[in-house]
Amino acid sequence: MGIRKYFITALVVMLGMPSAVLADSRNGERIFLNRCALCHGKDIKGTGPLADKSNPPTPDLTTREFKKRLFDYPGVIVSSVILRPNGDLIPRTLRENGVNLPAFAWTIKDFRDLNEYMTDMIAKAK
Repeated sequence: MGIRKYFITALVVMLGMPSAVLADSRNGERIFLNRCALCHGKDIKGTGPLADKSNPPTPDLTTREFKKRLFDYPGVIVSSVILRPNGDLIPRTLRENGVNLPAFAWTIKDFRDLNEYMTDMIAKAK
């Protein structure tokens, strides 16, 4: 098993652990606001200042379809950060708009915290 597959497998297993004990939503919120809200917006509805500057545009993560995907595939948020299903969409959008985010050394805890925070925000969204 390659290192990337091993990491993803370990991450998914850890994300499935009781989140109330392991996740720190304050850390997840901090990461989200510093690294994700530029596109996704503070409300997670794709309303950030760069939302319409990517192709495809940033999606509204509070839609019924995304909530179902999140329920069916826990960790989908985290896997999208790791696997980048849209290739270099995020770095390209940031670069083309003059945004230079500092490097970030992700830990499994950071991914868990971000996933917990976003899952809670999405679940509460109207």
